[in-house]
Amino acid sequence: MNIPVLFENENFLVVNKPAGLVVHSDGRTREPTLVDWILERYPNIQGVGENMVVTYGDREVVLDRPGIVHRIDRDTSGVLVIAKTQPSFEYLKQQFKEHNMKKTYQALVYGHLKHDSGIVDQPIGRHTKDFRMKMAGNQARGALRPSVTEYQVLDRYVDTQSQDKQGHYEKYTFVECFPKTGRTHQIRVHFKYLNHPLVADPLYRGKRKEMLGLTRTALHASSIAFIDLDGTYIHVEAPIPADLQSALSRLVIVS
Repeated sequence: MNIPVLFENENFLVVNKPAGLVVHSDGRTREPTLVDWILERYPNIQGVGENMVVTYGDREVVLDRPGIVHRIDRDTSGVLVIAKTQPSFEYLKQQFKEHNMKKTYQALVYGHLKHDSGIVDQPIGRHTKDFRMKMAGNQARGALRPSVTEYQVLDRYVDTQSQDKQGHYEKYTFVECFPKTGRTHQIRVHFKYLNHPLVADPLYRGKRKEMLGLTRTALHASSIAFIDLDGTYIHVEAPIPADLQSALSRLVIVS
């Protein structure tokens, strides 16, 4: 398993997780995980962090998550911080809790966003019909959790190889996203709420069929910034992966 290490010191490492790789086991299926790679390359991280207990029916399963401070979805590529010691784990966990970890994502969405920047401030809860999905706004079920995402348009595109039913070129927008909270599927759900779902998203794109050759959701964790234990400012970036770059290369910038 080839996992690029973007930054490393005595406290933590930052890796560039490839799309398609799950961070840790769900306790039900067996497949390669990022945790497998961590323990193979950094065996001393075993025991660092906190385990997670999940319930499947009447069965409790303890999930081993050495060094894992936060997660990104299986299909999301990009930066992920891994703690190397228990003190650094506790420190980073507190930084996430206090929203001091500045995460930036890049996403390709369907359509042209009207505004060059904006804030989506909509609570997220359960979907009304599909247990796999989340929903933003007051129609969501269950407990609604405050959720805020800021965004900035990077480029607007058209696909000159594809037209809609009216004969217009299909439109896309490449955006930078700054989640201020850390809800499951937050960016995906918030852009679905705006009626601009992420390209190739299997859950939230609805009836949109064009995927620009992508086989996974067009979402990339592009950077993370925070203060290390010794007060050093850390900023780490992950380059746009080849599949997303290929999708962008077939599009024409219009603004």
